[in-house]
Amino acid sequence: MIYFCPTPIGNLSDITMRTLEVFEKVDLIACEDTRVTMKLLSHFNIKKQLIAYHKFNEREKAEELIELSKEKDIALVSDAGMPGISDPGAVLANELIKSGVEFNVLPGANAATVALINSGLNTDHFLFYGFLNSKSSARLKELDTLKSFPYTMIFYEAPHRILKVLEDMKTVFGDRNVSVSRELTKMYETTYRGKISEVIENVHEKGEFVIVVEGNTEEEEFDIKALLIEKISNGVKLSHAVKQVSAETRINKNEIYKISLELKETENA
Repeated sequence: MIYFCPTPIGNLSDITMRTLEVFEKVDLIACEDTRVTMKLLSHFNIKKQLIAYHKFNEREKAEELIELSKEKDIALVSDAGMPGISDPGAVLANELIKSGVEFNVLPGANAATVALINSGLNTDHFLFYGFLNSKSSARLKELDTLKSFPYTMIFYEAPHRILKVLEDMKTVFGDRNVSVSRELTKMYETTYRGKISEVIENVHEKGEFVIVVEGNTEEEEFDIKALLIEKISNGVKLSHAVKQVSAETRINKNEIYKISLELKETENA
């Protein structure tokens, strides 16, 4: 059996009893960095065989771990947080499913959800995006695709890029509400809240960051008739056009349907 085990994102007391129980019973632990995992295990007086499983070898090692799991119990960990969330683990999970091999995912620490609640922004719906592209030109294009997204967005970012990323967000999104948390659960944990321009003035470029950004709250105006006419002129049936325009504009399908009837009456007049 392979166990996906979350580890503390800073404060070692955040480890779960269940994770410690798994560490005690498994035969070996696959980890992102053996030095980091060794420190964690030493803190809890646990000694186990370690095997490296990181982003540079995760695809080739996945097959090896699957074979080993037929005879041994294995715990998979990343340096901090949940394996598979912006850390190695997703490839292994996918390969296990393809191979029909059962595995177990334990609940636990995750920086994204901690930062989301900490932000005070809307939690009804949200998007976890992870890391943006490290190059500004590509990053601006990524942000542009998210400009109209109406829900809260969560990003991870490195300290040396935090100010550049916030500047890019301000350029694309405008001066929205944002929450930037650094060093979550650690001694120097800090959260900066306010408009992007305000946070840029105060944020310190040290530590690992989670950025939580308000979604687009501006009401966008659509010419529904024009959109329907465009769809129909391209050979789309009226009923399908109504569904497509509703999906694209996020306007209730019944409202679109009423406008389509007006359009039909105009054509028949």
